[in-house]
Amino acid sequence: MQLLVLTLLCSVLALYLWGRRAVHQFFPGAMRISQVGAFVAGILTLAIVLGTPLAMLDHHSLTAHMIQHLVIMTVAAPLILLGAPVVVLVHLLPPNAGAALARRASLAHPIVCWLAGVAVVIAWHVPAIFLVGMKSGSWHWFEQASFLIAGLLFWWPVIRPWPAIAQWPAWSTPVYLFLAAFPCDALSAFLCFCNRVIYPHYPPTALKDQACAGALMWVWITFAYLFPAAVLTFRLLSPEKRFAEEAVI
Repeated sequence: MQLLVLTLLCSVLALYLWGRRAVHQFFPGAMRISQVGAFVAGILTLAIVLGTPLAMLDHHSLTAHMIQHLVIMTVAAPLILLGAPVVVLVHLLPPNAGAALARRASLAHPIVCWLAGVAVVIAWHVPAIFLVGMKSGSWHWFEQASFLIAGLLFWWPVIRPWPAIAQWPAWSTPVYLFLAAFPCDALSAFLCFCNRVIYPHYPPTALKDQACAGALMWVWITFAYLFPAAVLTFRLLSPEKRFAEEAVI
């Protein structure tokens, strides 16, 4: 299965680079090299956490399991979006299909994206659902795919790659990130302080591992969500930003 995942990721990367070449031929300078680098980095990140022996560590440690999902959602997903994948995909599809995809992508609502990101994290940590994912190979890969899709949706209103549009005022993005941290922090706190093993898939000695996984998620999500929120807030409150807004008015 890991070989299949690597083959799929290599195919996606090859299609992206081919599509990017087509974009460059028709619209020179439309895509920066930094965007291509971000997409490549995102695919390589997925290849490391899903297509190498490291992927099997999540069956032996909840902390490894947590790292895998956090990397998928908060590292690989935003890097892929920074690569402007829809621009490339539109040029790979027939004109009508490409135009339809662009219209649909531009209409992604922030509330739907927020709910998708939060719901997937909470749902897959419900013990019964968690156990299904760990005991079934097919469900396990579905779990990984759902984390990637949820990550792409969650970061869409934040990064706003083409053809995303700003449906809410700029100050709503820090609030969007701030509110997303609360459910994850609540889950992290529960894993840290419940004092009992929640996931019987792991051995009884896994209580420390569970607390470590909860603490890791707590710190990771705090930085992954609140640091960008703080940066965006600083930009909104900067004198240059206010001056530009006043000039427009």
